[in-house]
Amino acid sequence: MSSTAVTPASRLRVPRWVVPAGIAALFALAYLAFRGTGTLPHNSEAAPFTAVTELREWIDDHRNDNPLFLYFLNYIRLFVDALYTSFHAVLVAMGWPGLIGVMGGLAWLAGGWRVALMAVAGFCSFGVFGLWQSSVETLALVSAAVLLSLAIGVPLGIWAGMSARVRKAVTPVLDVMQIMPTFAYLAPLALFFHIGAPAGVIATMIYSIPPAIRITALAIEQVSPTAVEASASLGATQAQTLFKVYLPLARSTMALAVNQTIMMALSMVVIANLISAPGLGSDIIRGLSRAQVGIMLPAGIAIVIMAVILDRMMVSVARRDPHSRIGRGNVAAAGVLAVAGLVAAAFVPRQWPEDLTVSVTRPINEAVLWAETSWYGVTTFVKDTVTIYLLNPLETVFTTAPWWLVAAAVLLVAWRVSGVRPALTALVCLLGIALLGTWEHSMRTLTTVAVAVVATLAIGVLLGIAAARSDRFSAVQRPLLDAAQTMPAFVYLLPALALFGTTRFTAIFASIIYAVPPVVRLVEDGIRHVPTSVIEAAASAGSTSAQILWKVQLPMARRAILLAANQGIVLTLAMVVVGGLVGAGALGYDVVLGFSQRPDFGMGFVAGVATVLLGVMLDRITQGADRRSLPHKRKFT
Repeated sequence: MSSTAVTPASRLRVPRWVVPAGIAALFALAYLAFRGTGTLPHNSEAAPFTAVTELREWIDDHRNDNPLFLYFLNYIRLFVDALYTSFHAVLVAMGWPGLIGVMGGLAWLAGGWRVALMAVAGFCSFGVFGLWQSSVETLALVSAAVLLSLAIGVPLGIWAGMSARVRKAVTPVLDVMQIMPTFAYLAPLALFFHIGAPAGVIATMIYSIPPAIRITALAIEQVSPTAVEASASLGATQAQTLFKVYLPLARSTMALAVNQTIMMALSMVVIANLISAPGLGSDIIRGLSRAQVGIMLPAGIAIVIMAVILDRMMVSVARRDPHSRIGRGNVAAAGVLAVAGLVAAAFVPRQWPEDLTVSVTRPINEAVLWAETSWYGVTTFVKDTVTIYLLNPLETVFTTAPWWLVAAAVLLVAWRVSGVRPALTALVCLLGIALLGTWEHSMRTLTTVAVAVVATLAIGVLLGIAAARSDRFSAVQRPLLDAAQTMPAFVYLLPALALFGTTRFTAIFASIIYAVPPVVRLVEDGIRHVPTSVIEAAASAGSTSAQILWKVQLPMARRAILLAANQGIVLTLAMVVVGGLVGAGALGYDVVLGFSQRPDFGMGFVAGVATVLLGVMLDRITQGADRRSLPHKRKFT
C-alpha cells in the first residue's frame, strides 16, 4: 500500500503581497474610524518652550561669572579666533598677485597647467566682481573650519571604520550635528562664543565634520577583508596594517571625504554670516534684504568658483598614483608662478584695483524680471499640480491621523525594514516629538521631507548610475554638482520665490537641489568600487549591460546606496529652516521665529530638537537596513 506525499509545491501558497496589503487595509480602516482624534494640536506656550527660554535668560545673567565660560569656553573661542586670524593675516599679506600666484602654483602641482589656469582665472574673477576682500575672508574662514574638521574627523572616521562599538557611539552625535537645523544652534553658539569669526568657524565646523567622519569610516570599511587578513597573517601590527593597507586602499574614498568637507564648509558661508562671520555671506544677506538677485548672484558664483577650484585640486591629488613623483618641470613651473606673484605683490597695492572691477547687478536683475514674467504660467501649473494632488492629501493624512496610529505604523515599518532595535529607536523619537509639544508641526514637516526625499533619491540614483557608467558624463556633471552643492540656498531662493511663490513647493525645490549632489557622488563612488573581476566574470557569462547593473553592480554597491539615502534624508532635513523662510511653515518657521525673536527662543530651539528626532527616526530605518545587508567582517576593537 502506497501513500502520496504532500510536497510543499502542492500546498496552497499565499502570495507575498497579501499580508502587507491586509495590514495596510487595517491601518486604513483604523484611520477612517479615528480620523481627527488624538491629533495633539500645536501649543505655542507649551512647557518645554518656556523652560528653554528661561534657561537662556539664566545663561545671559551668568555669562561673566560662571567658571565654564571663564576657564573653558573663552579659551576655545580665543584659540579659534587666533587660527582664523592667522589664516587671514597670511592671505592678506600675500596681496592679490601673491595669492593668485600661490594658488596657481599649488594647482599646478596638484593637477597640471589646466587646473592652474582655472585657479588663476577663478581667483581673478573674485576681484573683477568686486569681491576680493570678502573672498579672502571666506577662504580664511573655510580653511580654519576645514582644518579643524579634518583634524578631528579623519582620526574619528578611521576609528569608527575599524570598530563597530565606536561607530555606534559616534553615530547619534553625528546625526544631531548634521540634522539639527543650523539656525537652531546659531543662537546657542552666539551665547557661548559671542558673534564674529570664532562662532562662525565653530558653526561651520559642526556642520562640515559629519561627512568627514562618515565617509572616512565608509572608506575604511570598504577595504577588502582579504588584504587585511593577509597583512595580519604576515605578522603586521595594527598600526602597520593601518598605514600600509587600510589608508592606501581607502585613499580615493577618503579624498571624497575631504572634498565633501570643503563643500559643506562653503555651503555654510551665508548662514554663518547671520552671527557676524566675515566673508561672502554678508553680500548675499545684503542682496536678500534688498530683494536683488543682482547683488546675491555674483557672491554666490564666487563661492561656487572657489568650490570648483578646491574640488579640482583635491580630485587631481586623489587620482594621482601614490608611487609616482611630480615632474621637475611641473615643480619648476609652479615655483615660478608662485614666486612671480609674490614678487609682483611687493610693487602693487594689496587690495584689488577698483578700475578692474565690473558691475553685473543691473543685467542680472533685469534677467530675473524677464524670467518671472515669461515662465509664470508653467511654474504655477507645476506648483499647483504637486500641491493639490500630492502635498495636500499627504499632509491631511499625517495631521488628522491619531498619534498612536502613526506611532504604530512607524514601529511596524521600521521593524519590517530594519529590525527590533531600530524600530524601538524610531518609536522613542516619535514619542519624544509628542512630549515636546511639536506633533502637529512635525507631521507637516514630515510631509515636505517625504516628498523631497523621494524625489532626491530618484534623481540622485539615476544620475549616479549614469556617472558611474560614463566617464564623460561624470566629467560634465561634476561642475554642475559642485555649483548645486556649494551655491548657497539663499542665492536661488529669490528666483525660486519669483517663479513658484511662497509655498511648500519652493521649499521642496530648494531641498532637492541641495541634497541631490551628495547622493549622486556616493552612488557613483559605490558603483565604481565594484571589483572589475566580478564585472568581467558576469560579462564573460553572457550577461548584458543591464543585467550587470541590476544583478551585480547595484547589489554590491548597496552599502553606498544606503549611505546615499541616509545623506539624502539628513540633508533634506537640514533645509527645513530654509523651507520655513519660503513658506513651508511648520518646524522650519518655528526655528526661524525663535532665532529672530527673543520671547520665542524656547519654541525655536525645541523645534530644532524635534527636527533632529524626526531625522533620527528616518535615519535609523536606513541604517538598520544597511546593517542587515552587511556580511561579517573582521574589525579592530
